Amino acid sequence: MKELSVNHLLGIKYINENDINLIFETADHFKEVINRPIKKVPSLRDITIANIFFENSTRTKLSFELAQKRLSADVISFSAAQSSVKKGETLIDTVNNILSMKVDMVVMRHSNPGAAYFLSKNVKASIVNAGDGAHEHPTQALLDSYSIREKLGDVAGKKVVIVGDILHSRVALSNIYALKMQGAEVKVCGPKTLIPRYIESLGVTVEPNLRKALEWCDVANMLRVQNERMDVNFFPSTREYAQQYGVDKPLLDSLGKEIVIMHPGPINRGVEITSEVADSDQSVILNQVENGVAIRMAVIYLLASKIQ
Repeated sequence: MKELSVNHLLGIKYINENDINLIFETADHFKEVINRPIKKVPSLRDITIANIFFENSTRTKLSFELAQKRLSADVISFSAAQSSVKKGETLIDTVNNILSMKVDMVVMRHSNPGAAYFLSKNVKASIVNAGDGAHEHPTQALLDSYSIREKLGDVAGKKVVIVGDILHSRVALSNIYALKMQGAEVKVCGPKTLIPRYIESLGVTVEPNLRKALEWCDVANMLRVQNERMDVNFFPSTREYAQQYGVDKPLLDSLGKEIVIMHPGPINRGVEITSEVADSDQSVILNQVENGVAIRMAVIYLLASKIQ
């Protein structure tokens, strides 16, 4: 059996194109499973997984839990808000206490960049990064690429624009790594204050004009404005942001071609995209959610197969 080149999924930059292809092939199989009347397989009956979320999450957390239960793993979920972390316990102590209950794998979201990498060096379990600060969110990038492949047949050669808050977005960074690795062309578009200075060193170009970006692209990935990560105002108002960088149906219809609209969620309807765009035939947002379960099943299954 083919296997991943890594024992953890810490970020897209730590894996290679063969790993991505293997995850996609495995996800194809699991996508067929989750569309059956009986949606479970007994693949991971002897594996225990802990979901440790130090930041709020709805879709990612539910998606991971569902993926784990579809694989018949034993699942424990931990929310930092109700934990000893609030009493000053360190991250390593918290996780080691959980691992002493004989846990094989940890899915972790943390507000500090590098937290998952740090953990992988200090505890004996397979680590899946479910988002670390503004650093990476690898499973989101994988499900986004998988959704593009499903809709357009291939990622290689496609033109993808990532629109919005690039500066604070772990989704943007992981997507750039994944898309470039698979041979896509990538541009970013957004207010100058929300574009990192180093961004062109990643092999992407900056297009400040939304209309030009949409005329160029095959796929537009619309990012949420992350107000919770902003300690200052990066643009005058939400209304002005929506006017310059929001996509509505008249704008889409005026392009003279069909482009694919993506969004990692949660959507601020009327800001990044209008309801009409979110619910249109060009949107693959609900496909992304469904594909998220299949991709996370694939990642967990492949990593679990490396646990001795």
